[in-house]
Amino acid sequence: MLKIMKYLKKSAVSVVAIIILLLVQALCDISLPDYTSKIVNIGIQQGGIENAVPEVIKENELKRLLMFVDNNDKDTVEDAYTLVKSGDTSDEKYDEYVEKYPKLETENVYVLKEIDKEKNEKLNEILGKPEMALLAIEKDGEESKKIKEGILKMMPPQAAMVMKDKSLIEIMETMPEEQLAPMRKEMFKKFDSMPDSIITQSAIAYVNNEYKSIGIDLDNLQNKYILKSGAQMLGIAILSMFVTIIVTYLAAKVAATLGKTLRNNVYEKVMAFSNEEMKKFSTASLITRSTNDIQQIQMMMVMILRFIFYAPMMAMMGIFKVINTNVSMSWIIGVAVLCIVFLLGILFTFVMPKFKLVQNLVDRLNLVSREIITGIMPIRAFSNQKHEEERFDKANGDLTKVNIFVNRIMSCMMPAMMLVMNLIAVLIVYKGTYSIDAGTMQVGDMMAFIQYTMQIIMSFLVIAMMSVMIPRASVSAGRICEVIETEPTIEDPKSAKEFSGNKKGVVEFKNVSFKYPDAEENILSDISFTAKPGETTAFIGSTGSGKSTLINLIPRFFDVTEGQILVDGVDIREVTQKDLRDKIGYVPQKGILFTGTIASNLRYGNPDATDEEIREAAEIAQATEFIDSKPEGFDTKIAQGGTNVSGGQKQRLSIARAIAKNPEIYIFDDSFSALDLKTDAALRKALKKKTGDSTVLIVAQRISTILHAEQIIVLDEGKVIGKGTHEELLKTCEVYKQIALSQLSKEELGNE
Repeated sequence: MLKIMKYLKKSAVSVVAIIILLLVQALCDISLPDYTSKIVNIGIQQGGIENAVPEVIKENELKRLLMFVDNNDKDTVEDAYTLVKSGDTSDEKYDEYVEKYPKLETENVYVLKEIDKEKNEKLNEILGKPEMALLAIEKDGEESKKIKEGILKMMPPQAAMVMKDKSLIEIMETMPEEQLAPMRKEMFKKFDSMPDSIITQSAIAYVNNEYKSIGIDLDNLQNKYILKSGAQMLGIAILSMFVTIIVTYLAAKVAATLGKTLRNNVYEKVMAFSNEEMKKFSTASLITRSTNDIQQIQMMMVMILRFIFYAPMMAMMGIFKVINTNVSMSWIIGVAVLCIVFLLGILFTFVMPKFKLVQNLVDRLNLVSREIITGIMPIRAFSNQKHEEERFDKANGDLTKVNIFVNRIMSCMMPAMMLVMNLIAVLIVYKGTYSIDAGTMQVGDMMAFIQYTMQIIMSFLVIAMMSVMIPRASVSAGRICEVIETEPTIEDPKSAKEFSGNKKGVVEFKNVSFKYPDAEENILSDISFTAKPGETTAFIGSTGSGKSTLINLIPRFFDVTEGQILVDGVDIREVTQKDLRDKIGYVPQKGILFTGTIASNLRYGNPDATDEEIREAAEIAQATEFIDSKPEGFDTKIAQGGTNVSGGQKQRLSIARAIAKNPEIYIFDDSFSALDLKTDAALRKALKKKTGDSTVLIVAQRISTILHAEQIIVLDEGKVIGKGTHEELLKTCEVYKQIALSQLSKEELGNE
């Protein structure tokens, strides 16, 4: 899969943008549980009061509170507040203060200055325990009574009688700092085991009472906080949504660009393949690799860009948040991850080997389907439909069985993962209720913990699913890279030569031998001849004698094993394939047409050919008769593979296509076999006039096709056993004579 990544260079900017946007999305998503926690803890449970630092406090109440503050911290508290005196209209903000704090009309208050977050947190630490202590004393409970009794016992009897009817706080106001310090220390020991969040939440009850006594509308304060937090959550969710849309768009665009690049590279590579590489991969496999495999990679790339960066970000951020929320329950995350790893172990054991098998089975199905569709006529002719149905059913059944097995396991995985998630949620609630009951955790913290845990599990789940999907795409990536990285056996030279301008169309074989790769014996051995412009060189011989192989060496569909092939005096391996093939008009043994019109097919080798030129080519190929009979003439549509024209018509159009190119060298690979003798004779006669200055190479089975060739080469088992004209070969070559007598009588040969 890593080899495929180098093709993302064109989309590097988009990939970087996706990573940045995913970081933004992760930050947005990970912050939402925190807002949920705040709404529950602060907005609902604390009435919208964020911490133990009161925004406003009565003058006498601050003095009482400072009794429980350490001397070192008193200055910090006093510096954070501004005294606003009742009736002091000289203060610019007095009217505003009165509206917010009605008690100011009758009593002096201290208003909190604008302080930074760090100082606010420091004040919260300082004031939390004193506020809890003061709140407990003001409730006048059993604990307060015991403290009061203890203080009175330590006083002289007369002083104790005076203080007996006073409250504990009033008694403490009269005590010196030396006596208050140990008492304060003893009271604070009870709060040391409590988490800071619980101390803050408990201290807020004091702030709440103080706000109520000042006349602040607590309901309005609570509603404002909840609405403000809700609006912030909504804004973050909307931002996350837009980021997700942009990321999805960019990921799809990058994946589509990658798919396009891979298809282009595969196409270009396949176009450079020789017949050897085509045999190695097979047509069906190359089609599968160009379509299904690239589609797998494209889909996988979307998933990678969308989740492979996002999931680890979320997992790491979630773990960090969980540790900061409540460390005592972080072990639950470990349990969840172990469960997922266990399920993945099962998945990898049973499913991964099957993923590697799927693509090969798709290849097999495509191969069988292609063979059946292209060979439908002989299948029907031999009444072999049942046999082919069984072949297809087997290939289809094998693929179906593997897919069903994989999908069954995959369909079981998701419910199993969801079960893990739900059980983990139940476990968190179970443990959280005990923590809440013990006062070591708030409800909002438990809710946030559940959300963070779900985000972490989902992140690991996504990573797990990706780890399952990536190997499947890796198989496809390997198959694509195998095609792209395969070096063609036939390549252009680094320093290509150019054809000489002195010669035009001279083809010369010098001691040419050829054998197929991995073959033990030569198909052709020591072939030597020269084909000249204005002459026809024909090749004839028994089936398998190497005729088609020989002429396929000229356009470099294969390269010679030994010897040289010269065109215009230059070794064809020393020029570019394009320059070589530009000189050649090739008509294959099997006529092949392309989807389009008759005119577009005839212009295939010469896009600039005029209407007159393509008509002339069609006339020479004896194709105008059936073309003109069609309502649309040269604009008649040609179906895929030329299935809407007969074999003879297809062959004539293939010949016309080569003629329209007007090349220096014509190669006809048994291209007249589908023509009747009359059409064959007329075509050759017209062709002789057209190709007067060109070199014509013809492979033929019929003697009548090559009777008038200037040079006939007889092949037998890959060797030249005869060379000359028709008359010469009848006298000198027994094989040629036997072929001739098998097709024509002695009288016909004499007449010819």
